[in-house]
Amino acid sequence: MKPINSYIDHTLLKSTATIDDILTLCEEAKTHDFFSVCINGCYIHLAEELLRDSSVKICSVIGFPLGTSSSRSKIYEAEDAVAYGADEIDMVMNLGLLKSGKLNLVETEIASIKNIIGRKLLKVIIETCYLSSEEISIASKIVESAGADFVKTSTGFGTKGATLEGVSEIKKSDLSKYENQSLGWH
Repeated sequence: MKPINSYIDHTLLKSTATIDDILTLCEEAKTHDFFSVCINGCYIHLAEELLRDSSVKICSVIGFPLGTSSSRSKIYEAEDAVAYGADEIDMVMNLGLLKSGKLNLVETEIASIKNIIGRKLLKVIIETCYLSSEEISIASKIVESAGADFVKTSTGFGTKGATLEGVSEIKKSDLSKYENQSLGWH
């Protein structure tokens, strides 16, 4: 098994993050040999310069932290992030559409973003603190069906961060029971 530090995404997503904060973040990631830094899109170019000669990857967020940006803007954000050097994308699912039963729109958005970024990793944040057990199961199935690589529990900006209960709900989701569910507008 690889050492634990090689699994860590060293993250700084506060709106008040400064250039000096990003410099420190990247230096810490290199010093501790973390897997990646996770940053807002405006700092990808800087991080790419700072991390160029290291093994540390760059992850950026789209539709963050609410997930309510338009699909077009999320697609552009993802395309822009990859063009500037992001290796991974963390996107936030549109929970309003999920809760409205517009499952096809949610799935199409995720699939479109995965298509734009190609082989780059796509992690979808479903913000479990706002979802019922059934909604967590549905959201997890949508993420899987759309071709994303990972489901994440939270942005860290919701009413609760990651919880054991949220992870457990994702893990125990019976994804097969949603295979034949209609994903269109209701």
